[in-house]
Amino acid sequence: DQKTAMLFREFLKDKYQMNLTVNKLSSKKSVNTILFSSKGSENIPDEGYKLNITPSGVHLTGKEAGMFYGFQSLIQLFPIEKSANMYIPCAEINDEPRFKYRGMHLDVTLHFFPVSFVKKFINMMAEYKLNTFHWHLTEDQGWRIEIKKYPELTKSGAWRAQTLIGSAQKDDPIGYDNTPHGGFYSQDEIRDVIKYASERHITIIPEIELPGHCISALVAYPHLACGDNPGPFKTIESWGIYEDVFCAGKESTFEFLENVLTEVMELFPSKYIHIGGDEVPKTRWKSCKHCQKRIKDNNLKDEYELQSYFVQRIEKFINSRGRAIIGWDEILEGGLAPNATVMSWRGEKGGIAAAQQNHDVIMAPNNYIYFDHYQAKPEQEPIGFPGYNPLERVYSYDPVPQSLTAEQKKHILGAEACVWTEYMATPAKVEYMILPRLLAFSEITWTPLDRKNYQNFQEERLPVHLAKLDKTDVIYFVPTAIGADDEKTHHIKNNKDVTITLKSPVKGAKIFYTFNHHSPRETDYLYEKPIVVNVPDGQKRVLKTIVITPSGKRSNVTKTIFLNASPQALNRK
Repeated sequence: DQKTAMLFREFLKDKYQMNLTVNKLSSKKSVNTILFSSKGSENIPDEGYKLNITPSGVHLTGKEAGMFYGFQSLIQLFPIEKSANMYIPCAEINDEPRFKYRGMHLDVTLHFFPVSFVKKFINMMAEYKLNTFHWHLTEDQGWRIEIKKYPELTKSGAWRAQTLIGSAQKDDPIGYDNTPHGGFYSQDEIRDVIKYASERHITIIPEIELPGHCISALVAYPHLACGDNPGPFKTIESWGIYEDVFCAGKESTFEFLENVLTEVMELFPSKYIHIGGDEVPKTRWKSCKHCQKRIKDNNLKDEYELQSYFVQRIEKFINSRGRAIIGWDEILEGGLAPNATVMSWRGEKGGIAAAQQNHDVIMAPNNYIYFDHYQAKPEQEPIGFPGYNPLERVYSYDPVPQSLTAEQKKHILGAEACVWTEYMATPAKVEYMILPRLLAFSEITWTPLDRKNYQNFQEERLPVHLAKLDKTDVIYFVPTAIGADDEKTHHIKNNKDVTITLKSPVKGAKIFYTFNHHSPRETDYLYEKPIVVNVPDGQKRVLKTIVITPSGKRSNVTKTIFLNASPQALNRK
């Protein structure tokens, strides 16, 4: 496979300044050869591969996608540093993914990101064998895709006058930055990103929000809202759910959306088009004569069935073009569209209900794999969306609910981690929020359940990958020292000596610690071997640790209390 061979050659050249020649195999002998071949891959799944590394050579076998993933595994085995003699371990790997849908979502509406960063995001996905990029392109806060037929969408709907400062969920002082924010992708830029992703075996699924979360479209075309003379509207500057939505009673609404979706489908070759369908207030529909007439004319029960009518009508149009829809789990309300795939974000309940109705499901529960939620204590972290999804919790997630029958489980296509950017105004913040959780998520979707092992992931594999990241310009969250139980009190009853064993979460990083109640830094004790601490009766020792990587990145500070509350000490009290 010449394509993979050239990728490997470029990897060696860029990373280690090595120049290898690429040739077609001229004989059956492959001694001292690195061979990439599709021969013998007939019985290997499309995304599977076989990698055989011996002292005499490397042989990678697979079909096109499998070859690419095998290449990713091969380069992960290479050492972090260049040396005079470099070695990779001998191995025999037969590998294939657990799920066919392995997705990452990126919202570019709440904050806009340039094409260069979108490509960097795609590169990170490809490195860890994810194959679907869900590109959230429209929202109340901004319309990000050029639509030739409706130029006002990007002329006015892609921009907001200012953005909220602080958290919309807390009692922070609420204010605005008085700074215009916006941007959009031209159709040429979108074609370029699609091609770029395709070369890395990643399918891009676009999302066009409907019937709600559409105020940026109403800014440009207010007649699409409820009422006879609606508007004017302004692009939303804060975060939340807003009552103005597309009017379900006007034919002009469906004409507009069909024209928009036609251009979207001409751009994106993906089987799926994501139509949103979430968080749709019914307030405007209840008082809109056009919507009420639609309900009456179609013998609908209520506004929930009106939403189902809306989604089903859009689905029928998309199906007529040979495509299928994905919607958030709210599309279950009022009746599920006949061919819809459900993306379950409000926990697993919606996904379970959809699978029980024999609909395909992508699991994206916010309480496990939303990466806008905090990955450490909020008081130690930059502002984020309320919720706590630390690395271990992400890794623990199994996308297949055990409550489903064997047949229903077949409808679970895979999982998707979501990145909503209310509180991610910069590419660096996005990187920080997704790494290293992206690495844990990749194992959720690729690794067989019986092969998952969090201790091995945390202590053996992750430190090597983070050390590689540490040598790049990527920003990542540095985990705390392994063995430092943050905010935990260890009660000591008899033995006054305590042995504390720590491990670095990043290969090559240093752990510094204190027992003087002050936060540690480079000037404090360096952890080099297990620490033996004496805790007298009735006293406590407070261990604080920090991890500092070779590049200078720092973990949060941990605090572990060792309390000697022996019977003798308690009796003296």
